[in-house]
Amino acid sequence: MYIAYVDESGDPGPTGSFSFAMGCMLVRDDQWLTTLDETVAFRRFLRARFHIPVRAELKSNIVIRGKGPLLPLALPAHDRRRVFRMHLKMHQRLGVRTFGVVIDKVAHYAQPVPSSPERRAWEYLLQRLERVSHYEETRILLMHDQGNDALIHALARKWRRFGMAGSKFGTGYLVRPFRHLLDDPVPRDSRQSYLIQLADFAAYAAFRKIYPPQGTTNMTRIASADAWDLIGSARHLPVNTRRNDGIVVWP
Repeated sequence: MYIAYVDESGDPGPTGSFSFAMGCMLVRDDQWLTTLDETVAFRRFLRARFHIPVRAELKSNIVIRGKGPLLPLALPAHDRRRVFRMHLKMHQRLGVRTFGVVIDKVAHYAQPVPSSPERRAWEYLLQRLERVSHYEETRILLMHDQGNDALIHALARKWRRFGMAGSKFGTGYLVRPFRHLLDDPVPRDSRQSYLIQLADFAAYAAFRKIYPPQGTTNMTRIASADAWDLIGSARHLPVNTRRNDGIVVWP
């Protein structure tokens, strides 16, 4: 069985960010405690090296901007860059599998009757998780950061019975119920989950892979376009065989 940890990056509304991204990290249930222990050890290293409290919530925007629990530490940009990139390298070190979903909001809202970038991203994510469960004959429990819980639960219940995916040959849709999805997705406060925080770094890195930062500033140096590649062999490449980088992109 896999536990899928999911977090989002960006604003799903028509204003704000120009994309909406998600990161998903798959952890095997029989490796869960080892994964947690290694993540706790990593956080203790960050405390020893950068004085970051072990229980501090670390997400991509917190590290990039040096805000929240990092504000009183006044970490210079080069240290925050190291912290940001180490979070991505942890995916490979932990032996998990990670993929991203990136939605172009400008293209999305240009459609005649758009739904929402968030719904579209979750549909792509559920499609890919269903394929993992199908090919590996395993169950998946979904954990996500608190937010639009009602939408996520409704989509998961629909996908369990009536999941669909577009044919790679462009001949319509295939019915692929997500029968190995266990129960409803579990909302978690990301402040209480190191693994959801790791998924957040993946979401932001996927966004920056598709939309490289412009100009040269401290922020663009911290989260550069190559950050996604630091995930290395942990990238779950089958989610998009055309790109071969572990990122699902729409359109």
